[in-house]
Amino acid sequence: MTSLNSHGPRFAFGTLTALPVRVSRWDRATARAGMLCAPLAGLAVGLLAAVPGVLLLWGGAGSLVAAVASAALPAALTRGLHLDGLADTADGLGSAKPAEDALRIMKQSDIGPFGVITLLFVLLAQVAALFELYGRGWADGALGTVAAAVIARLALTLASRRGVPPARPEGLGAAVAGTVPPLGAAAVAGAVLVCCAAAGALVGGYGGALQHALAALAGLGAAQVMLRHCVRRFGGVTGDVFGALEETAATVALLALSLG
Repeated sequence: MTSLNSHGPRFAFGTLTALPVRVSRWDRATARAGMLCAPLAGLAVGLLAAVPGVLLLWGGAGSLVAAVASAALPAALTRGLHLDGLADTADGLGSAKPAEDALRIMKQSDIGPFGVITLLFVLLAQVAALFELYGRGWADGALGTVAAAVIARLALTLASRRGVPPARPEGLGAAVAGTVPPLGAAAVAGAVLVCCAAAGALVGGYGGALQHALAALAGLGAAQVMLRHCVRRFGGVTGDVFGALEETAATVALLALSLG
């Protein structure tokens, strides 16, 4: 059990980030532990992404520069994997073709017009939301960056729960699909929601706690809608779908935080 527990975080960091962590086990039990640890990988990405934004703001840069830095670093820390998955999923959904043909389109190395347009507007939305948050102060910007990253990875934990099938017999989607028990997913989700509310209370009291909890629910809700649609269209999840879910949850959570 101790060995398995040590491999869970390694699986999460090794598959969901570009940090130098080697995944030494690739079985279903390790995948389950890894996806339960996914929010921890998000926490690391969020903290690292918040650093340049805060430093730039302290150094006299404007909120827009800080926002761009905090939006760009997560892409670098994942080698653009999730953004690429978002673009491929957009191309697959936009093709309006049967599942087999749509999955073939998603596997192609190029990005089509649906993918380009989706990437453009998602990144614009993230930068605009972070611009609003950093405009309120460094703490709001940093906390929003971290919260969005954690919520985004929690969406992957929930998408790995039992009952969600893989669309292909190979790849990351097949490795993690259906590995997480519902009670485990619910426990992790509850812990993340409590932490989001507590962090929000630090910068905004009761109102901040409520807003961060609602932002988390909004991001997760949007990801669940996307998940259901992808399962209907493709017959299950793929690694690309996971990338799309991550970016969807992060973007909606940031937009919800910016509305306050």
